[in-house]
Amino acid sequence: MSQNREIVFAQTLEAVRRKAREQGGCISREQVREAFAGQDLSEAQLEMVFDYLEKHRVGIGEPADPDEYLTEEERNYLQDYMDEIAALPVYGQGEIEAFTLSAMAGEEEAQQKLIKHYLKDAADIARLYTGQGVSLEDLIGEGNLALAMGVSMLGSLEKPSEAPGMLAKLMMDAMEDYIRENAANEKTDQRIADKVNRVADKARELAEELHRKVTPEELARESGLSLKAIQDACRMSGYKIEDIQ
Repeated sequence: MSQNREIVFAQTLEAVRRKAREQGGCISREQVREAFAGQDLSEAQLEMVFDYLEKHRVGIGEPADPDEYLTEEERNYLQDYMDEIAALPVYGQGEIEAFTLSAMAGEEEAQQKLIKHYLKDAADIARLYTGQGVSLEDLIGEGNLALAMGVSMLGSLEKPSEAPGMLAKLMMDAMEDYIRENAANEKTDQRIADKVNRVADKARELAEELHRKVTPEELARESGLSLKAIQDACRMSGYKIEDIQ
C-alpha cells in the first residue's frame, strides 16, 4: 500500500469510527464497505477492518456494550451523575425548540436551560469513548465544557433543529481532542522516562567501575552521551539520578 493510499485508508477508518459514534456506537457492514469502496480492498482486508473496529468497541450491526470498559469507580460516578440529572426539570419538545430559538437570540436563561437538557447527552457520548486511557469523569467534563460553549454559538444556525447535531459534534470533538492530547502527553512522558533511564544506566555502570558517584562531565567523556543530554536528564528527573553527583 503506497503512502498516499495509507493516508486515505487511515482517514477513511477514522471517518468510519466517527460515523459509528454518531450512530450510537455501531455501523453496518454495508456502510463500512461503502466507505472503503474504490480502495481495492480484498475480502481478507475488509475482514481485518471489521476486526479492528470491533476491538475498538465499534459494534458491527448492533451497538457494543458502552459500559464494558468502565471501572467500578466510573460506574459509581456515572450513576451519581445520572441521579443528579434525573432531579432536573424535564421539558417537552416544544419547550426545547422555544429555548433553542431564544438561545439563538442570545438569551442566557434559555442557554442555561439547554445546557441542563443536554447534560445526559454528554454522558451518553462520553460512554462511547471509554477504554481509551482517560477517565469517564474527564470525558464528561470535556463534553460539558464544550456544551456550555456551544449553546452560546447557536446564533450561527439557521434553524433550531440543527442545534442537537451541532452540540453533539462539539462534544465529540472535545472528547476526541482530549484523548489525543492525553495520548501525546503519555508519549512525551515515556520519551522523558527513556532518556532519564538511559543516562541513569550509563551513570550506574561508570559508578560501579569507579566505586563512587560520577560527575556529568565524566559521564559525558566515558559514555559517549552529550553533556547536554546528561544535564537535561538530571533536570527532568529532578536531579534524582543517584549515581550522578
